[in-house]
Amino acid sequence: MTTLLFDCDGVLADTERLGHLPAFNQTFREFGVPLQWSEQDYGRRLLIGGGKERMASELTPEFIAANHLPTDPAALAAEVARWHRRKTEIYTEMVASGKLPPRPGVARVIGESQDLGWTLAVASTSAEAAVRAILEYAIGRERAERFDLVLAGDVVPRKKPAPDIYLLARERLGVPASEVLVIEDSRNGLLAAVGAGLRCLVTVNGYTRGEDFSEAVLVVSSLGDPGGERAVVLANRSRARPGDYLTLADLEACLRP
Repeated sequence: MTTLLFDCDGVLADTERLGHLPAFNQTFREFGVPLQWSEQDYGRRLLIGGGKERMASELTPEFIAANHLPTDPAALAAEVARWHRRKTEIYTEMVASGKLPPRPGVARVIGESQDLGWTLAVASTSAEAAVRAILEYAIGRERAERFDLVLAGDVVPRKKPAPDIYLLARERLGVPASEVLVIEDSRNGLLAAVGAGLRCLVTVNGYTRGEDFSEAVLVVSSLGDPGGERAVVLANRSRARPGDYLTLADLEACLRP
């Protein structure tokens, strides 16, 4: 039986530009931190896995001294964690208000695959509250509650591109690698999937479209929807032959050698 492992940000919804970036900037303002990331700044931060880690990347010794932040590593980490909790609250409120629409094809593919009894999971390094909020908003509470597994946040010691979260997902689900297809949107996510011995389909977004996806079995602009946004195939190294939108047969074909 086929297993689909979804990343969250950029896969279930276009969350980075419309959600996470403004939430980070609002958090900086609320805490009086003199940072304001532009879209280009944030694009560079996306190469770093994890929200706390992105924040911490700004904390040079000079920045810490100039802004009277704790010099003790444990105290500084606690302060960053406090910022990140507030950022997650802001982001979750944005999701609940309907500001982050699901990406094309996500609700359709999840609904059809659940109805066939496929195993579905989310494996993300974003905060769990944020992941569950976007999953529920994208597909509805009933469908979200039927997911077999949701892994998010600090459940593994190393974040993507390390393979840890996908290795943990396979272990928890007890499924063979040959039956698992990962759906990602970034090179870091792709490397994590491939590092765990899994095949990966990539649905790009505005931040990741120019990245190297040489290891992906299929790269598309989106999953697409009948009568809606059309899926454009950017690279295909699989047996899938998608039309204007990806079907479950296309996803199964991605798993065939």
